[in-house]
Amino acid sequence: MFITRTRITAVLTASTAAAALFIAGCSDNDSDPMSGMDHGTSTAPASSSTSAAARTDFNDADVTFLQMMYPHHAQAVDMAKLVPSHSQNQQLLALAADVEKAQAPEMQQITALLQSFGKPAPTAGTGHDGHAMPGMMSAEQMNALQAASGPDFDRQWLTMMIEHHTGAVAMAETELADGTNTESKALARTILDSQRAEIDKMRAMLGQS
Repeated sequence: MFITRTRITAVLTASTAAAALFIAGCSDNDSDPMSGMDHGTSTAPASSSTSAAARTDFNDADVTFLQMMYPHHAQAVDMAKLVPSHSQNQQLLALAADVEKAQAPEMQQITALLQSFGKPAPTAGTGHDGHAMPGMMSAEQMNALQAASGPDFDRQWLTMMIEHHTGAVAMAETELADGTNTESKALARTILDSQRAEIDKMRAMLGQS
């Protein structure tokens, strides 16, 4: 009788231990998928980046302004780079340096804005069809400027840059009237204010020559 009770106790003990191990094993298996969810690849970042890329706070006027202003700025920077090798006029040298210093970073800003709109990065040749952008110099005008030097270069450069800036001012005014994007309109306002001031300065310089 004692032996029978001992055997029954042993069987019950073994059964209880097996059940505990089984439950523990199930708990481990259940936690693994949850652990994988915690540490594995999540779909949340992809969803966030998709919504961040879907920008809608702009219209066609903003895009047109930026696409046209980039090559417009590129030509102004090219003209500014000619000055140190063609002129000894200190006022003109300083003005050309200011033009390059202002417009080169604005070109980077334009590129970043267009890309944030889902548009291709602009190039210096974009929109060079002669009449697309007011104030753009023709290839013949640029060649004549490059061939000049001294006071003749100074007069040509100032005359051309006044026309160039006047075109940029007109484009900026159109953007302020028709655009909707806050950053594009802020850029247009900066261009409007800075280039109007430079037009006044260049007109005064021409009057001195």
